[in-house]
Amino acid sequence: MQTINFYNQDITFVLKHKTTIRQWIKKVVEQNTFEIQEINFIFCPDDYLLQINVEHLNHNYYTDIITFDNSEKQNSLTSDLFISIDRVKDNAKQFNVIFAQELNRVMIHGILHLMGLKDKTKEEKKMMRQQENNCLEQLKIMLV
Repeated sequence: MQTINFYNQDITFVLKHKTTIRQWIKKVVEQNTFEIQEINFIFCPDDYLLQINVEHLNHNYYTDIITFDNSEKQNSLTSDLFISIDRVKDNAKQFNVIFAQELNRVMIHGILHLMGLKDKTKEEKKMMRQQENNCLEQLKIMLV
């Protein structure tokens, strides 16, 4: 089926370069010998994602992304990825990067988690950041 969908929940948001972002995500997934069944990115405000964090993960704090892995087959991705636009905006300011770059990093971060990358230990975080940067470089080339 290979679909990547973008939705808004309780927020007005327009994702730019949707076609290129879809191609980029598909390329990253294929390079890692995975396939996409259905990936849904749901853009929402902080409060909406906080509610999901509390109800589903018993975490009472704000976060930029929550990824639900609904995959049934190995190396096949089916997922809902909820992204707080408020958190991404704040992170972009904090890290002194443009909003689009931070959003793309968060989106690919969720995809990398779905493909098995972790970020709990210092070494895992370093590997995750390297992979994010590699993916962002690919996107930069595609957007030229």
